[in-house]
Amino acid sequence: MADRHEFEILESSVEYQGAILALRLDQVTMPGGRRAEREVVEHHGAVAVVALDDDERIVLISQYRHPLGRRLLELPAGLLDEPGEDPVVAAKRELTEETGLAAASLSLLVDVAASPGFTDETVRIYLADEVTEVDRPEAHDEEADIELVRVPVDEAVSRVFSGEIVNASAVAGILALAAMRSRSVPLRPSDAPWRDRPTAFEKRTGAHGS
Repeated sequence: MADRHEFEILESSVEYQGAILALRLDQVTMPGGRRAEREVVEHHGAVAVVALDDDERIVLISQYRHPLGRRLLELPAGLLDEPGEDPVVAAKRELTEETGLAAASLSLLVDVAASPGFTDETVRIYLADEVTEVDRPEAHDEEADIELVRVPVDEAVSRVFSGEIVNASAVAGILALAAMRSRSVPLRPSDAPWRDRPTAFEKRTGAHGS
């Protein structure tokens, strides 16, 4: 078997840097020796949580998303706020902040590369265990407009296939839960290695997301 090509970065420059992302241009060697430019959006890592209430309903949030100009049904989720933050801690925090629920523990469902053709953003999705209701912190900005929507698992799956639920993390988390239950698939521990956790933007800026 022939040696696989190594995509070496020859040059790199940052064209834009904002609060939660940066746009980097890389000059990369292609097979055959050609040089090609690749645009890379650096982003914080993110976490999301599939939480079931006592009636076996998935707790979703309806949240306005400005790039699409409408509200989407999503999982409780958020960015890793601190450099090197434990994603389990972040996931528990986001669950409480957005839903007023607390999880005794988390199991790892799936890792999702949001759109690896142009961004390094990946999302770690957890399954919440032993969920209880707690006080929800005061919300601000878009989060103040969040509405909770509780949906039975089978109905959530149907909403994915009908096109009503399109958020990538929600689609992945809902279908992963359904597959796990139908096939009794063992889950990884919550602290399993996260190979593709984004670090470039964090190292570049030390900036905090929200």
